[in-house]
Amino acid sequence: MRKKNLFLSYPVHLLLLAFILFSACSTDAEQPEAVITQNWELKTITDKETGEALEVDEDEFLSILNTDENIFNLSFPALNISFSGSWTFENDTLILVPDLDDLILEIDSIVYEASKGEPFVTLFNQNEPIAQITGDMLKGKERPMFFVVEELSENELILADNKYIYYLEYHPVETTVFAFGITNIIRGLFGMLVLIAIAWIFSARRKAVSWKVVGIGLSIQVLIAFGILQVPAIQYFFEIVGKIFVGILDFTKAGTEFLFEGFLDTETYGFIFAFQVLPTIIFFSALTSLLFYLGIIQKIVYGLAWLMTKAMKLSGAESLSVAGNIFLGQTESPLMIKAYLPDMTKSEILLVMTGGMATLAGGVLAAYISFLGGDDPVQRLIFAKHLLAASIMAAPGAVVITKILYPQTEEIDETMEISKDRIGSNVLDAISNGTGEGLRLAANVAAMLLVFIAFIAMFNFIVGWVGDWTNLNPRIAEITNGQYQQLSLQFILGYTFAPIMWLIGVSLPDITLVGRLLGEKIIMTEFIGYVSLAELKEMDAFADPKSIIMATYMLCGFANFASIGIQIGGIGSLAPTRRVLLSQFGMRALLGGTLAGLMSATIVGMILG
Repeated sequence: MRKKNLFLSYPVHLLLLAFILFSACSTDAEQPEAVITQNWELKTITDKETGEALEVDEDEFLSILNTDENIFNLSFPALNISFSGSWTFENDTLILVPDLDDLILEIDSIVYEASKGEPFVTLFNQNEPIAQITGDMLKGKERPMFFVVEELSENELILADNKYIYYLEYHPVETTVFAFGITNIIRGLFGMLVLIAIAWIFSARRKAVSWKVVGIGLSIQVLIAFGILQVPAIQYFFEIVGKIFVGILDFTKAGTEFLFEGFLDTETYGFIFAFQVLPTIIFFSALTSLLFYLGIIQKIVYGLAWLMTKAMKLSGAESLSVAGNIFLGQTESPLMIKAYLPDMTKSEILLVMTGGMATLAGGVLAAYISFLGGDDPVQRLIFAKHLLAASIMAAPGAVVITKILYPQTEEIDETMEISKDRIGSNVLDAISNGTGEGLRLAANVAAMLLVFIAFIAMFNFIVGWVGDWTNLNPRIAEITNGQYQQLSLQFILGYTFAPIMWLIGVSLPDITLVGRLLGEKIIMTEFIGYVSLAELKEMDAFADPKSIIMATYMLCGFANFASIGIQIGGIGSLAPTRRVLLSQFGMRALLGGTLAGLMSATIVGMILG
């Protein structure tokens, strides 16, 4: 039999993906809508007739966003204008149509009139009617604003109307729409090759790796990411699902407000983690249990598992487990295949473990949406979409890495039958079980955060004292340009993992910050990593907003040292005869889950550009 080159089919898949992405570059990268869709800071307003420049405040801005429908936020205090609405961009003309509910204009006069016996009040600003009050209804006069776009580049925008010229500059925020290019594709492909090479080095059966399965899995990941980030129809679908998550977060507030009335007011008390985040874990756990009882999750999981079985030649049991991990935790999902666990092959067992390490459960996903997005509905929707996409992308990513680390050589059983253990006897029983599990998880998360953050503070105190004694702290502050002020755990982790961050395409100024997040995830938990990401995001610490999105995907999953013990205990209790194998595969599963998250981040970074 002629021996195949191990990397023969893999580059073919990558070249095909590169061609698909490059062909899209030539159309999307030059669209003016993609360039104008970002946050602009107003620098100057000039009167056309007199040439006089108006005094501009620091908070004058125009945010042009592109979500499920084009929206904008405008604030020009110098002209007494502040409102939001929808926008269009046609023939070098930017048209802003304000929403009446958000219209805030200075009112300088009102007129009371009557027409056909019905009284109404008209509100004026500078002799122009703004709105009318008739009975108990407020009716607005639609007043779109038309701006001629005189100049548009990535960093500068000049608008003009019939009276003023507006000079704006790009102000980076995480909602910026990116256009990707060939340089980023090449760098992304290089990062993917490095991650594949790492997995191959640690493979138990290097000669048995099916590069066809690897290529198919990577193609699925790339197509998912490309669709979510670049295809409007798929974006719309994920944003609808994201809105459902955001809406459920609002439902959670109702119960939380009842128990802790007033404490959800962030303007008065700030963001209180225990009240803003932990209740979402409890409610989502109860909701997931209810959906499982009703059979909704099983149907979705079965459909996804069937697709993976046919596309990547997986056994029915491992497909069910990996698909279930998109919605369930790393010990809950194996419950669906409890009957299969004792007889599963080593490759299948490793995929069950790696899938649990690489994906997120619905409850904690909702918590991450809550504190990454804060109270801003736009930000919540953005992170809901990305976190959901990250968990879905991680499923084929886990398959790719696992089938390199431990290829399947035995015959597979495509039978798929979901176990009904712990499903609950009725609706109330299912909700009660889910609530109890959610409460235990929330308490565990709270205790874990308390202890780990305290240990980090203690460690930083000790090494910080060493840094003072050795005069390292001023040197660290100098060489990091203020990113780190002293010798600390964050500094050590950041520079340890910085080379990997560069390889996967993170912007050079941010590699130590994103590297720190990866280290915190592996050594502690992804919860600590996401908490740090939220803090760094709030501090505007990242030079490139793309780094925030890449970190969101990279941190997805339970790949940390604690999860090894959780899986040995949880899955081992379902299949006691496989406990020794589970302990042997612990580190390999941790590596697999980490590489799967890094692969997702690499692909997303390549497409965002």
